[in-house]
Amino acid sequence: MTEPVDIRFVVFDVDGVLTDGRILLDARGTETKRFHVRDGLAIRAAMSMGIKIGVLTARSSPAVALRMNELNVKLLIQGAKDKKIGFQTLCQQAEVEMNQTAYMGDDLLDLPALLRCGYPMAPADAVAEVLKVARYITAASGGQAAAREAIEHILKAQGHWDKCVEQFGN
Repeated sequence: MTEPVDIRFVVFDVDGVLTDGRILLDARGTETKRFHVRDGLAIRAAMSMGIKIGVLTARSSPAVALRMNELNVKLLIQGAKDKKIGFQTLCQQAEVEMNQTAYMGDDLLDLPALLRCGYPMAPADAVAEVLKVARYITAASGGQAAAREAIEHILKAQGHWDKCVEQFGN
């Protein structure tokens, strides 16, 4: 398996990757999502090492916008009905080639991006069709720090993990 040494941009799906895939609606129709704090720390760590982070989701949610704003993730597309176009758009916005991009998805809607990126990744509980094309599969399920595991994998392959850990130890 080729290591993700040349990855400059990592794009994540939301439901089933950054969350466990369950959608919580209250009686007023307000949607809430549960994000894992370790994913957030890893996203910040990756950005501190010069890796750009993007998010591409088919749904639109104020919770996603709020969380990405907290993490300073500016490359965000919500409501993407066609993830092929959304993925290409994010790569253009990031000024990074698709083959220098890792994408992490969990379901059929993610296949167009997974098949075009340079390093397809999936959480452990992704559907079989996604697992088949993934070059890296986390031990963690979606929403259970799978994004953290993927980022750590990339940073270790690039030789940045120890430097990343050092910045938190000072």
